[in-house]
Amino acid sequence: MSNKSSSRKILGPFNRIEGDLEVQVEVDQGTITKAWVNSPLFRGFEQMLHGKVPQDALVYTPRICGICSVSQSVAAAQALAAAQGLTPCNNGTLATNIILAAENLADHLTHFYLFFMPDFARDTYKDKPWFNDIHTRFKAQTGTAAKEVLPARAAFLHLTGLLAGKWPHSLALQPGGTTRPVEAQEKIRILTTLGTFRIFLQDVVFGGELEQLAALSNEDDLQDWAQNHTDADFSKFITLADNLALNQLGNACDNFMSYGAYQTTDSEHLFKAGTWQEEFLALNPDDIKEDISHSWLHAQSEAKHPYQGSTIVDTNQDSGYSWCKAPRLNGQVMEVGAIARQMVDGHPLIRHLVADNNNGGGANVRTRVIARLLELALVVPAMEQWAHQLKPKEPFCLPTVIPDDSQGAGMVEAARGSLGHWIRVKNGRILNYQIIAPTTWNFSPRDASDQPGALELALQNTHVGKDENASVVIQHIIRSFDPCMVCTVH
Repeated sequence: MSNKSSSRKILGPFNRIEGDLEVQVEVDQGTITKAWVNSPLFRGFEQMLHGKVPQDALVYTPRICGICSVSQSVAAAQALAAAQGLTPCNNGTLATNIILAAENLADHLTHFYLFFMPDFARDTYKDKPWFNDIHTRFKAQTGTAAKEVLPARAAFLHLTGLLAGKWPHSLALQPGGTTRPVEAQEKIRILTTLGTFRIFLQDVVFGGELEQLAALSNEDDLQDWAQNHTDADFSKFITLADNLALNQLGNACDNFMSYGAYQTTDSEHLFKAGTWQEEFLALNPDDIKEDISHSWLHAQSEAKHPYQGSTIVDTNQDSGYSWCKAPRLNGQVMEVGAIARQMVDGHPLIRHLVADNNNGGGANVRTRVIARLLELALVVPAMEQWAHQLKPKEPFCLPTVIPDDSQGAGMVEAARGSLGHWIRVKNGRILNYQIIAPTTWNFSPRDASDQPGALELALQNTHVGKDENASVVIQHIIRSFDPCMVCTVH
């Protein structure tokens, strides 16, 4: 390396992250110039499914992860439904939405309180005017927030017991709907549980009505809310985020993608499907391909659509540095997650924050976290509507028969972003099963064109000072994506 001021450092392991993650950065004069993100744990679920009967996907895939197993179940069920051209019954669709939303919102809550905010209770920030308050509230294990949040989260997840029998790894989610019908008295319990969670969010997280928070449309609205609800945890975040200029940290490519979240009709979703690349564009799933040029895999000479893809180990791949593949949409890097869902769907606050170059602009640490918390306010009222629409005594699940030769895709939105399952069935057995998880998109390695993945881009140009190992800014950027590394290479 010609510039003697440059150096390479390997960072990791990182705590409070689901799974294993290693990041290598090249630093020149205290600024990251390049980054390489490694998913070092290979698990092989796609190989496990080869040769199995198609229904086995409903048993295997939820076990990819213990904190987002419902999204895996829903994607698998939708792939099997697509393989047979089946539309679930209305009760089944409504129940699936509530079950998936319960897991996604629980993940948002966990990320904010237990994964992200404890970093600001470190002694690194002890000279900040907000430190004592944040330390008392969010210190890992001892902060007052956990004592309130964990019981509220547990009570909220009772919804999955009522609708899916258990959480995680329920078998109630099926191609034809859900196998656990709801009686009238259980419908009342569902609505009561949602009402209790709403009160918690309004009293503790936001300090005001969900609908009022959801109606914020610009930076001025956001600042007014923070100033008028200073005791709420959302406002505490806005205060420290502004003080630390988190809106200047972690910008990636600003190409956003969503598969569409929470199906409401055959073709409509609560949050619509599409991409945002300076404007809204329709999503063509045929444009999705996975590149393995920098993965420890072989048997693909070029990027391929998941239907034709493979996951075959090659630890001797000279250019490989991760088990993760590099998914691309029409050859482009895409960011997925709550910020992508709201950009695609057109929420005015998130569109304004991303476009506001005077306040950082783009996808950054501050806006990613705001988008997640915003979804709490947006989705709970929708869950209440879905619960009211449930009709006891009517079918919740339709019988299914999967053709011996067929294929189908299940494309859903997990908490962390777009999750896709693609299945091909031959002679009644799984010929090929490929999965692209949200963190596969966000934490991908480089592709054949040497395009860095979204996190690699977000780390570039970050000033970390003389001691990047001690710098928490890298962890703020990484955690803003809320990675689930066990899902990344399944």
